[in-house]
Amino acid sequence: MDIVTAQEMYERDQTALEVAGLEGKWLMENAGRAVTYDLLAHIHKEHRIVVLIGAGNNGGDGFVIARTLLNLGYDVEAWQVVPDAKITGDAEAHKRIFQASGHPYRRLKSLEDLNTSLCRADVCIDAMLGIGVKGRLREPYADIVRLCNEKAVMRLAVDLPTGVPADEGEKDFEAFEAHYTSIIEAPKLSLFLQHAQPFYGKWSVVEIGLPVKQLPDHRRRLWEIADVKKTLTNRDAYSHKGSHGKGLVIGGSRQMPGSVAMTARAALRSGAGLIAISTDPGAISSISPFIQEATFVEGGGQVPDVSGYDGVAVGMGMGRESLRGEWIERLVCESKTPLLIDADGLYLLKNSLDALKQREIPTVLTPHPGEFAHLTGLSIGEILQSPFSHSKDFAERYGVYLVLKGPSTIITGPDGEQRVDVSGNSGLAKGGSGDVLSGILLSMMMQTDCLMDALSNGCVLHGFTADLLVQDGHSKVDLLASDVIEGLSRTFRTLSSSSISLRSLCP
Repeated sequence: MDIVTAQEMYERDQTALEVAGLEGKWLMENAGRAVTYDLLAHIHKEHRIVVLIGAGNNGGDGFVIARTLLNLGYDVEAWQVVPDAKITGDAEAHKRIFQASGHPYRRLKSLEDLNTSLCRADVCIDAMLGIGVKGRLREPYADIVRLCNEKAVMRLAVDLPTGVPADEGEKDFEAFEAHYTSIIEAPKLSLFLQHAQPFYGKWSVVEIGLPVKQLPDHRRRLWEIADVKKTLTNRDAYSHKGSHGKGLVIGGSRQMPGSVAMTARAALRSGAGLIAISTDPGAISSISPFIQEATFVEGGGQVPDVSGYDGVAVGMGMGRESLRGEWIERLVCESKTPLLIDADGLYLLKNSLDALKQREIPTVLTPHPGEFAHLTGLSIGEILQSPFSHSKDFAERYGVYLVLKGPSTIITGPDGEQRVDVSGNSGLAKGGSGDVLSGILLSMMMQTDCLMDALSNGCVLHGFTADLLVQDGHSKVDLLASDVIEGLSRTFRTLSSSSISLRSLCP
């Protein structure tokens, strides 16, 4: 599923008009009817419904939605919240159809009248403003949004809630707080921003008939469990342990032995054939009972020899001594093995960033926003405000694969391709979750030819497992990183046995 900016959505619509010959009025009818039938899951016949209709395409959709609901026998009040002169083009055409169908509508003259209507309503549908919003709302939209947010009604939004910008880069906004949003054709960037996502509530995407094969490819998409099923490598019946990758995990210490143990165990649970651990010798006695299938190599005093391995994960629980920084630099500059750097390794990498540009073998960095802020010199706020552009700039500049972790994890390739994973839940907000993800990613890297597929699949497997566990047997409070490792077996069984909708599992 593609993810688009406002401009890219305009381009898609234009392609439909110019290349496929679809008329704007048809697309608006398709959009309004598709949204209506999507929203019906949240509406009952006894509900009193207020539809708020603004200018532009969103307002035109509103007239179609109101007409369709009235035709279906629902109790609907349609409110046009802008002057007649603002209703133009295709939206005006659908307003005329609405009137010709014998349906009345109300023009906003005072907030008091709208307040009275909202006080009687059970459902409020926001079709006021679409993807063109920039900056803070002007009147009357700002007052209407505040009024709606105060009411005890089910708030439903069309495409995106009024006031939420479609793109990243804006933080200071006031918006309609939807319980559910029916997104038209493709999610917009703001859906995946930490500060904007709550305004959408739950969501789904409706298809309106755009010519898919003719649309421009913006190389930015949502990666879901269906994509994992299509791209996950099958295990050959005649394979052996060497067929599934020999990996090395470097890190850990006497104070933090659990991190590399979880990374190694997660890698093996994800299908890696062989895993070795290089750590402080004093930590081995703590690690070995937890992961008996791993072997140990020389560690603690020097960089281990990584030749002969298919992948290396480094940094988890390593500590931040200057000696470890020299290790990271040597691995970046000298190793000829695919390299994943996480946790303390990312902190130590700061002084070796330029060396990444010269590296020809794939390098994967897996920061959370705080670690990415350290690497870039930006603030965490700046990262969260524009994660897509900052990730893309960094990955292209240094030639790395970047996995920016969060509620919406953004995976970016060195060529600028981006994928987003929205699986998982707040139960993963605990120490050790990142270590487990690194192990899964290491395993996927060694078993999948396409590295973008490997990283995208690994992220979804991690989050999907947490969702399965919370759905049955665990809560978001008690879930542990080690539970996710053991839950991977259920995930792989589920993937091989049935058709799954990822969002149906998201709490």
